[in-house]
Amino acid sequence: MSAAPEIRIMTDRQELAEEAAELFVWLGEQATTASGRFRVALSGGTTPKGLYAALAGPDLCTKLAWPHVDFYFSDERCVPPDHPDSNFGMANETLFRPLKIQPEHVFRMAGEDNRPERAALQYEELLRKALQAPAPAWPSFDLVLLGLGEDGHTASLFPGTQALDERERLVVATTAPQGVKNRLTFTAPVINNARAIVFLVSGSSKATAVRLALEVPNQSDPRIPARLIRPETGRLIWFLDRTAASELTIAKQGVVSHEE
Repeated sequence: MSAAPEIRIMTDRQELAEEAAELFVWLGEQATTASGRFRVALSGGTTPKGLYAALAGPDLCTKLAWPHVDFYFSDERCVPPDHPDSNFGMANETLFRPLKIQPEHVFRMAGEDNRPERAALQYEELLRKALQAPAPAWPSFDLVLLGLGEDGHTASLFPGTQALDERERLVVATTAPQGVKNRLTFTAPVINNARAIVFLVSGSSKATAVRLALEVPNQSDPRIPARLIRPETGRLIWFLDRTAASELTIAKQGVVSHEE
C-alpha cells in the first residue's frame, strides 16, 4: 500500500519555487552523504523552470556539491537539444550553464533521433548501466521531478496512450495530443521506484486536474495519468500554489502545509 502524498500549498509560484529548491538541496545532501551521488530526473515546463532558477540563484548555488549530482530527464520532446521546446534546452539555460555543470554529469534523451523508439531503448540502456540496474531490476532515482498538465498527464504519460499500460520498459516513445507530437517518457513503474517524487504545479488552469489526481476515489482512472504515480516506499510530495490547489478540500478548509 502506497503512502499518502504530502501536500504543500504555497502562496504563489515564487514561494513554490523557493520551497521546492530548499527541498531539492536537502534531498541532495542526504543522498550524497549516503552514497556519494545525487541522481535526479528533471522535468520540463514553466513551474520547474522557476525551481531551476532558484537553485542557480545566489542563495542556493553554493549549498550543494554539484559535481556529485547527476542529471537525467523524465521525458523529452522529439526535437533537437537547442530547440525552444526541448526540456534539456530549458534546463541547460536555467540550471546547467549558470551552475557550470560539467557535461559528464548530464544525461539527456536524444530527442533529435528520427526514430524515437530507438532513442527510448538507448536511454533505457543508459539508465540500467549508470544506475546499475540490469533487467528485470528497476533503477532507483533519488528524486524525480514532475509537472501536471490540464489533462492530468505527467512526464509524457498522456490519457489514452499505450505508455500508461507499460510495466516492463523504463522508457518508451509516445505521442502527445498537442504541441510537439512525438515524445520520449519514463514509464510509471520507474517513476514509482524513486526515493522521492515531487510534483510542481501552479496556476488556476491546473486546479481541476489537481483535484482529480488527488481526491477522486478511483486511483487507477486511466483518464488521469498522474494517478498512476503511487510509490510503495518512496515519498510523494506535491508542491502547489494556492490557485492550483483551489479545488482541493484541504485548501477550502484553509489547511496550508509547510512542514519538512
